[in-house]
Amino acid sequence: MIRRRTAARLALAGLALAPLLLGAGEARADEGDEAATIQLWHAYRGAEEEALQAILEAHRAAGGPPVETLAIPYDAFGSKLGAAIPLGEGPDLYIDSHERLGDYRVRGIVAPVGDAFEGEAAFRSNAVQAVTLDDAIWGLPLSQKCVALYVNQGLLKEVPATLEGFAGLRDTLPEGVFPLAYEAQGAYVHSALLGAFGGSLLGPDDSFGFVGDPAVRSLNLARALIDGGVVPSDADGALVTNLFRGGKAATAISGPWLAADLEGSGIDYRVELLPKVEAADGAPMRPLLTVEAVMLSPEGAKRADVRALARRIAGPEAAALRQERARTLTARADVPLPPGDKLLAAFAAQAEVATPMPSAPAMRATWEPANRAIKAFLRGELDAEAATEGARKRFDDVRRPLPPPASPTPLLIVVGLLLLYGAFSLVRQVRSGELVPALRRSIPAYRYVAHAVITVGLLVILPLVVGAATSLWAGRPETGHYVGLANFVDILTARGGPLLATGSFYVVLLVTLLWTLANVFFHLAIGVSLGLVLSRPTMKLRGLYRVLLIIPWAVPNYVTALAWKGMFHRQFGAVTGLINALNQTFGLSIEPIAWFSHFSTAFTANLATNVWLGFPFMMVVTLGALTSVPGDVLEAAEVDGATRWQRMWQVTLPIIRPTLLPAVTLGAIWTFNMFNVVFLVSGGEPDGTTDILVSEAYRWAFTREAQYGYAAAYAVLIFLMLASVTRLGEWKAGRRAAREAAAARAAQAVEGGGH
Repeated sequence: MIRRRTAARLALAGLALAPLLLGAGEARADEGDEAATIQLWHAYRGAEEEALQAILEAHRAAGGPPVETLAIPYDAFGSKLGAAIPLGEGPDLYIDSHERLGDYRVRGIVAPVGDAFEGEAAFRSNAVQAVTLDDAIWGLPLSQKCVALYVNQGLLKEVPATLEGFAGLRDTLPEGVFPLAYEAQGAYVHSALLGAFGGSLLGPDDSFGFVGDPAVRSLNLARALIDGGVVPSDADGALVTNLFRGGKAATAISGPWLAADLEGSGIDYRVELLPKVEAADGAPMRPLLTVEAVMLSPEGAKRADVRALARRIAGPEAAALRQERARTLTARADVPLPPGDKLLAAFAAQAEVATPMPSAPAMRATWEPANRAIKAFLRGELDAEAATEGARKRFDDVRRPLPPPASPTPLLIVVGLLLLYGAFSLVRQVRSGELVPALRRSIPAYRYVAHAVITVGLLVILPLVVGAATSLWAGRPETGHYVGLANFVDILTARGGPLLATGSFYVVLLVTLLWTLANVFFHLAIGVSLGLVLSRPTMKLRGLYRVLLIIPWAVPNYVTALAWKGMFHRQFGAVTGLINALNQTFGLSIEPIAWFSHFSTAFTANLATNVWLGFPFMMVVTLGALTSVPGDVLEAAEVDGATRWQRMWQVTLPIIRPTLLPAVTLGAIWTFNMFNVVFLVSGGEPDGTTDILVSEAYRWAFTREAQYGYAAAYAVLIFLMLASVTRLGEWKAGRRAAREAAAARAAQAVEGGGH
């Protein structure tokens, strides 16, 4: 008893002293703030990461507080910051590209650097301009990156003074070597050509800038270079690297990242300024300039030690170390280039005439419409004016004002009625006296399924509920507002445009249905056929064939999708190689197919890839189902004179049909949501016509102003459609089973009456 009283008194004393202890702890935390660990996030790899670690080692050696670093892939960097910093779990400072500053400001995950900034004289003017918004400095510039001209000195000694002059190199180079390689269909590199004509991707007041005379003239020049064989068509970054590294391109337009890929290749190259453009009155090409900067989170900006670390990372000693080890062009004006480093000297000269990429949030919305406009024009689908005007309309549609806030009262009424109905049902069951005994009897069973219920609830049900709730909101997570069913209304009314216009919900739904039906048909036809063939006991090496045919299913689908995309390349793909071989062998004149220039061919490319991925699953299911076919039934059918074809259609397939139906349903659901193949093979080309519902939802979430509510509404509609179709199938199956049971009972009754 005495022990209990003593324990109680100690507990009361502890409760009384708790506020004082917590206050003292907070005071100690404030006093020891200088020694607290600093969290730093970055997206560096290779030599850049090694240089950063060396800088941090010098910081620790100088007595600075400990620093924890986290490397995050660049594509996921912004989303990780946006998810972590508002919850207080993010970094104190991070290194990222300046063009995201506008987006980060809207999200409230970046703060002005304050006294960490040394002054404009310490940095290059264009770098300071890049990190300045509303007369405040939001990052400490570290390095500058832009594209320049790489020259293979083994193939070319003198570079033409103008871009048009590259056409004259075709006769002086070996066969199969392009005078110039660059991503002609990409807006990022094309912006250098656009800048020569005085244009830009983003206009004043955050309007779409890729319109008018500069856009048209730049597109016409790019098309002339491709039609003249100066530049390869359909070239992406990997192809440009491979062409230049393999000696198939005399020059290439790329950034400093290409230099890292050329290490160990044996290519003797140099880097020069981009050529001038004769059609633009001799103006130089002006690429976009990206400035990497140290940025501070709102909490990190409050700490003096974090600001001191940011200043050290952006300081002159760190800049010299990065130039030496990582060969990145510094943004500081007081740090000279390493003597004899011609690569950095060339990029420094190019950066002087480059244009800092706009950091406004609207800049992110320009890439998709600009890329589509360039591709549509270069592939001959539209003229330059129509392509750029269509891009402007897409930009304006994405940037249009959000739906106005709606009253949550109707939603609260519906939720309240549902809760009342649930409470009424529960009370009625309790009064009936059946609920409590049933719960007691079920307790042992609940113990076995509790972990599964919790897991499914957290991983499946909770995300579905959150997604459904998100679909009722519009705008960014930190600035959004409740709009009710406005997102669904916009989707189902095609955002006020024609219901069957390209990109509308109904057109994308039709493409998705065609995609699903075609894939399931071929999966089923090929899978069942191969299963029937491989189930024959007299077939030799059938085990080996089974293993080989399962390989497409075993390989990750994104790997297969990228491989098939390469095979469908118009100039260098395996399919084009096969066409060329047929032309040479049989004297034919078949032209290589531009697979992604037309809906029919792009859809076929997607379909072929997904059929290759999907038929092994149906083959394995068929092989398993065939084991349930009784041999004596087949023998009886054969004795009765049934042919092999009749035995298959009237005996085998009806028996395995109940096993195949769930597999077909599952395959249809997988195919309906097969994002990887559509996104990686065709990318929605041409002009988004091969997009399916799930890829369209992805674009609204991640490439069109981060409209998560709108994308969530797409996801809810997809869920409702799939749930309705599967429930309809179950209902029909139940009706069929009920009819068969009734017929069986009637037959038994008739038989019993006869006896």
